[in-house]
Amino acid sequence: MLTVAIVWTIRRQHSLKLRAHLMQEAIRNRDFTFRLPTDRLLPGERAMQQTLNQLGETIRQQLNQSEVESWERLTRVLTHEIMNATAPISSISQSMLGRADVAGTPLEPGLQAIYDTSRHLSDFVSNYRKMSELEKPVPTDQPLRPLLDDVCKAYPNLTWQIGVPDVTVRADTGMLRQVLMNLTKNALEAGAKKMVVTLTENGAPSGTATEVSLYVGNDGMPIPAENRQSLFVPFFTTKRNGSGIGLSLSRRMMIQQGGMLDLAEKQQSGCRAGFVLSIFGSLTGENRP
Repeated sequence: MLTVAIVWTIRRQHSLKLRAHLMQEAIRNRDFTFRLPTDRLLPGERAMQQTLNQLGETIRQQLNQSEVESWERLTRVLTHEIMNATAPISSISQSMLGRADVAGTPLEPGLQAIYDTSRHLSDFVSNYRKMSELEKPVPTDQPLRPLLDDVCKAYPNLTWQIGVPDVTVRADTGMLRQVLMNLTKNALEAGAKKMVVTLTENGAPSGTATEVSLYVGNDGMPIPAENRQSLFVPFFTTKRNGSGIGLSLSRRMMIQQGGMLDLAEKQQSGCRAGFVLSIFGSLTGENRP
């Protein structure tokens, strides 16, 4: 009997050591979504594993917040300096274009080009100011399906496949709607004809809420592998007339609400690109996925 207990203890310790190693490697590789199961553990071991799982999520949220704050500081500096430089150029060139001795002369096309370029740059910078001027979110209990129905009505030319049960999320309604609109607009620009929205529950409960994930996919052009790491970086765009602000702004909106916006690792049937919105909410018992 003593031998059995010793063998069991040795195996148990080896298992716990392996768990610790796996968690350490996950953090080292910046995989903060990594989770280990908590079943078949003793009460103390289960509590420790739940804490480690939650620690990964906490680290992820802190890193995301730090990243957003860094981009905010950079954006404020850049917009301030660029606006200071372009404002007098725009003003002077506009004034020169209004002079009678300039109209119809070879100077006019050059001055017009200078004015148009400075205005374009000013508009470009104004878009980035949104990154640092977002109002603080006002979370409320928002039924998700009516919000999705509103977005569907705004894009009637798309075919919508909605697989969302009775769920209420804790979110800023305006911000969440804007994120969904941004993702839909991007899908249209990628040639999408169909949108797929489904909901899954993941993670462990946090207080009275559970983290739920909303998959928003489309059948438009897939995202090239070389662009995936830069999708949420402000100023990055592959579109000729794009501002590079939509996805980075959407992710910031989700982070401010305690959630997250990520590129989906696996696409659902009929989709070639997709994103996952993670946010806290609650599902009714009869509609749990």
